[in-house]
Amino acid sequence: MDSMDRRAFLKSCGVAGALLLQPHMTVWAMNSKPAVENKRLIVCFLRGAVDGLNVVVPYGDPNYYQLRPTIAVAKPGQDAGCLDLDGHFGLNPGMEPLMGLWQQKQLAFVHSCGSPDPTRSHFDAQDFMESGIPGDKRISTGWLNRLVSTIPQATKSPVQCVSVGSVLPKIFTGPASVATIQNTAGPSRLPIDDPNIAKAFNRMYGDTTGGVPQNIAQAYQEGMAAHKEINDELSKPPDNEQSMANHGAPLPTNRNFGSQLARIFRNDPAVQIAFMDFGGWDTHTGEGNGRGGLANRLRTLAQGLADLSTGLGPLFKDTNIVVMSEFGRTAKENGNGGTDHGHGNAMWLLGGSLPGGRVYGKYTSMANADLHEGRDLPTSTDFRSVLGSIISQNFELNQKQMDSVFPSFNNNGRDFPLTARTIF
Repeated sequence: MDSMDRRAFLKSCGVAGALLLQPHMTVWAMNSKPAVENKRLIVCFLRGAVDGLNVVVPYGDPNYYQLRPTIAVAKPGQDAGCLDLDGHFGLNPGMEPLMGLWQQKQLAFVHSCGSPDPTRSHFDAQDFMESGIPGDKRISTGWLNRLVSTIPQATKSPVQCVSVGSVLPKIFTGPASVATIQNTAGPSRLPIDDPNIAKAFNRMYGDTTGGVPQNIAQAYQEGMAAHKEINDELSKPPDNEQSMANHGAPLPTNRNFGSQLARIFRNDPAVQIAFMDFGGWDTHTGEGNGRGGLANRLRTLAQGLADLSTGLGPLFKDTNIVVMSEFGRTAKENGNGGTDHGHGNAMWLLGGSLPGGRVYGKYTSMANADLHEGRDLPTSTDFRSVLGSIISQNFELNQKQMDSVFPSFNNNGRDFPLTARTIF
C-alpha cells in the first residue's frame, strides 16, 4: 500500500476524520520571541452570510428604515431597539452579552468589509474567504494553515492549532499539522477509541518497522497524541469560573463552546490558533428584527463569545478573536421577511489589546447611489487588510512573511491601520 493509499485508508477509518492529520509536519523556528509565542488568534466563521446590517445597525441612516420596513431593528430606546454604540450605529439587542466588551474597548467592528470578489455563491465566497485569494479557485491551501507555517514556535506541539468541527475546513488545509475536535459538549468518541481497534492501528501505523513511511507514522503518532490530550482536557469537570460564565444559555451547536475552548487555551500554552464555524445565517425568510430568528441566534453566539473572553482570563489580553462571514445581505428586505445574498458585511474583532469601542471602515449610506449594484453595501475594506493588520502586528511578521500568508495581495494591513478610522 503506497503512502497516498495509506493516508486515504486512515481517513476512511475515522482517525483522520476527527484529527484530519496532515502528512507533513512543519519545522518550527527555535529563536521566536516570548511575546510572539504568547499571542493567540481565534477565527469564527458564520456560514450562510450573516446580515451585518442587522448586526451593526446603521440607525442614523434614514435609508435603512425605508428599505427595511418590517425587519429593521428599532432605534435605541425603543421596544426591542438596538444598543447604541456611537450615535450612528447600534448593536442588535441579541448581541447584548458583548456590550461589556464594547464598553471596555475590547470589541470593534469593521463595516462594509469583505471580499472584493463579486460572487453571490455561498460555496465560492466561502472558498475565497478561507483560501485568502479571492477569485482563484485553483488554490488548495487555506490562509490559516499558511499562517501556521509562517509564525515561529519554540516548542513543537501537536495542538498548536485546533479546528473545532468534524471536518477540516478549507481555511486550515495545507502542510501544517492541525488537531481537530468535534463540536460537542464533551470529549469526542471515535472508532479509534475502541481499545481493539486502537491496537490494530498501532500495529499498522505506530512505527516504521512494518514498512510504514516515516511521515505517515509521525502524523499518526502526533495526531493520536493530540486526540488524547484534548479528550483528557474535555473530560474534566468545569470549574466555577466556567459555570458562572455559561449562564445556562443555549449556544450555537454546543452551548459550552466558549468555555470549553477557553479551557483548552488556558491549560495548554502551546495552543495558539483555533478555528470554529457555525451555520444557519442564510436568512432569506423570517429574519426578524430586534426579535426573531436572527436575534435569537446572535444571542446564543454572543453569549458563547462572552464566555470565551471571560474564560481566557489573563490570556485574553494577548488574544484576538475575528468573526467573519462570506458576504453580507441585500440592503432592501425581500417579500418573505428576509434578505438575499449581498456583498459588503460587518467583521467583528474582539481582544484585550484591540483599540476597540469603535466602528471602523468606510460606511457611506444605504442610498441607492452609494450601494453596490444598487442593492448591497459595497466592500470598502478588503477583509485581508483587517486580518493582515492583526496578524502582522501580533505575530511580528515582515512583509515577505505576510506575502506567504496572503499571496497576490499587495497591501497587507497597510490600508487598514487599527489606530485610525475613516469618518463617514
